[in-house]
Amino acid sequence: MSPLSRPLSPHLQVYRPMYTMVLSISHRASGVFQSVGMILLAYWLVAAAGGAGSYATAAKVFSNPFVKLAIVGWIVAFWFHLFAGLRHLAWDAGFGFEKQSARRSGRLVVVLAALASLFTLALAWRHLGGGA
Repeated sequence: MSPLSRPLSPHLQVYRPMYTMVLSISHRASGVFQSVGMILLAYWLVAAAGGAGSYATAAKVFSNPFVKLAIVGWIVAFWFHLFAGLRHLAWDAGFGFEKQSARRSGRLVVVLAALASLFTLALAWRHLGGGA
């Protein structure tokens, strides 16, 4: 058998997406998105330290709808990554490996991340001039 005719290792196209697999991939992706979001946070902090002119420029950047959408995504990614990370810490301690327990904790991660995200966005909307 030639090396070109042998079967390749299975990959994502072979497997049916499972809930825990999707959560694991999402946890990694949210970590990457967190890193990108930290660049925006650093830019905002540097602009705030740079004086009124640089802060006004940053305020223009942050008023862009695409940047606002990125911030919403960053908030959601923050909460999801936090709760998924706590789940992974429980696994590292040896808890929650049973199939039913892993599925239940996965659902809990999604619900807690959604609730925390909505709460954070509601607070931001209210305190940043969006609400009454």
